[in-house]
Amino acid sequence: MGKYFLKRLGYSILTIFLITTVLFFMMRAIPGGPFTRERAIPEEILRIIEEKYNLDAPLIEQYFGYLKGVATFDFGPSYQKIGTSVNDLIVAGFPNSAKMGFLAFLVIVIIGVPIGIISALKQNKPLDYIVMFGATLGVTIPSFVVATVFIYFFAGKLGWVPPFGLRNPVSYIGPVLALSGYSLSFVARLTRSSMLEVLRADYIQTARANGLSEFSVIAKHAVKNAIIPVITYLGPTIAAVMTGSFVVERIFAIPGLGRYYVESVTNRDYTTLMAVSILYASFYVIMVLFVDIAYALVDPRIRFEKEKV
Repeated sequence: MGKYFLKRLGYSILTIFLITTVLFFMMRAIPGGPFTRERAIPEEILRIIEEKYNLDAPLIEQYFGYLKGVATFDFGPSYQKIGTSVNDLIVAGFPNSAKMGFLAFLVIVIIGVPIGIISALKQNKPLDYIVMFGATLGVTIPSFVVATVFIYFFAGKLGWVPPFGLRNPVSYIGPVLALSGYSLSFVARLTRSSMLEVLRADYIQTARANGLSEFSVIAKHAVKNAIIPVITYLGPTIAAVMTGSFVVERIFAIPGLGRYYVESVTNRDYTTLMAVSILYASFYVIMVLFVDIAYALVDPRIRFEKEKV
């Protein structure tokens, strides 16, 4: 397993390196620059600004300088927020996104997986129909609709929660609900379909024929194998919800990474845009790595030492 882990780790580092390289050259290929304005800046001032940020250096020199910064977790200064580094923005925004994302992930796992299992065990019964109806609504209604409706009724009409920000524990309800709605519904549907497939397998029938209790058959055999496809989906989902939803954070006026990302796009703040993109991609790659390792813990049939990658 150690050899497999090192290989996967090497692939992950290479992937992050390639993503960083592609992002750097894409940003440089976009017409205009971070200081392009409708009203042109005088050439002399523009030259001074570019010299300050080392933008007048050869492209290859800028590239290796940026790689060095990324390797040391220094993403450079923000081009639009004077006197502020990108690291400062990440430190300020990531905790809000992470707290909201962590709560959303807990909701997805704690609610989505159990109701998917229960729905499979109660197939074609009223409870199954109710769960699947709710899950179908959840995967079809966009997060911005959930957020808007929540604010309109519970903040505007009823006044039960604040309309924006993360002022107190109650204020997390709306963002977490909007952020987790789709994934919660998808996990419930995925768990149900995977569970139904496992329950029809021959080894489940054999376990029942050998006299094992129904609880033992479900808990020790069926759930353990049915959860593998769910783990595959949950890995990237962790990265998605932990780094923040651009739309949800914008609607609820939450100062998270999503807000800074949107602002960096509209303001041509390339360093912030690249840093948040690299952070999200790195988080995604790491979660995929953890998913691969989790397979060994869930399914003993997998032998990493013998697998040819």
